[in-house]
Amino acid sequence: MTDKTRAVVGTERRRSTTLKFELLDKIESLSDSRIVALKQVSLAEEYLADHFPTFPVLPGVMMLEALTQAAAWLLHCRSGFASSMAVLKEARNVKYGRFVAPGSALRVDVELSKATDAGAVFKAAGTVDGQPAVSARLELSYFRLGQKDAALASLDERLIAHARQRWAVLNARSDVTLNP
Repeated sequence: MTDKTRAVVGTERRRSTTLKFELLDKIESLSDSRIVALKQVSLAEEYLADHFPTFPVLPGVMMLEALTQAAAWLLHCRSGFASSMAVLKEARNVKYGRFVAPGSALRVDVELSKATDAGAVFKAAGTVDGQPAVSARLELSYFRLGQKDAALASLDERLIAHARQRWAVLNARSDVTLNP
């Protein structure tokens, strides 16, 4: 392997590890304890080519990720973007109902069950045309990187600024107002 090839492979590896799916397309409603959002499923989404090629549907893990992203936005909005990281700590009682095919909209409804010192617990559900597609009890951790490692503290403000920018884009597609 040449040095040039190594550089290209190294760049590709870095790119592939930064892949992140922004799954929510619209916020329908937001309160201090609840968020309702939509995920439009399009045949153009790259992961549908492999899951399943002759019967494309939104993978269950992506449905769970949509619930988690909505819960994370609720944490950010409740706290005024006080922390940089909102990560899934635990998913319990995950149940899948119906398939979510391209052309469908997954309606995500996440309600705060209990705030904790380190995050919160949520009751979450996703429906398609009023029919259950996924439900779960989620626990998210909410923290600043600087709390875990002082050397990472400088990233917190950049990550929070980035989250605010992402929220502005997502919120611009919605009729929901927010005072972060």
